[in-house]
Amino acid sequence: MSFGPIELLMLRFPGNRFTGKVAPALTDLIDSDTIRVIDILFASKDKDGTLAVFEINDLDDEVYELYDPLVGDVSGLLSADDLQHLASDMENNSSAALMLFENTWAIRFVEAVADAGGEVMLNERIPRAVVEAALREPEEAQA
Repeated sequence: MSFGPIELLMLRFPGNRFTGKVAPALTDLIDSDTIRVIDILFASKDKDGTLAVFEINDLDDEVYELYDPLVGDVSGLLSADDLQHLASDMENNSSAALMLFENTWAIRFVEAVADAGGEVMLNERIPRAVVEAALREPEEAQA
């Protein structure tokens, strides 16, 4: 069985209550076979700095119903310890989601590279803010 590249993504949100606002965009990615969610965990840090970790079935019913169909068989590859370690620098009164996902759009490409005897030498994601800043620099230099 071939896999596409696997990524770990942590998103931070102000406040410590989860909503379903991200679920529709995530659903679009899954329905278009762009990604497959392997595992997902949630955390919240209260105003006193106490961190709580939640699995999907720990969420409010309304939010649970939005996210549960997105994660087929939660793999258990992510642990509460993983999230506690990664969320240690979160600001108080904030929340986070930690998601492990496969880039299913790349499976055919991964197979073709392997069949050709190739291997990945570099795979690095460049944050959007870095790209936007780099694109602004030439404009600012001309001003």
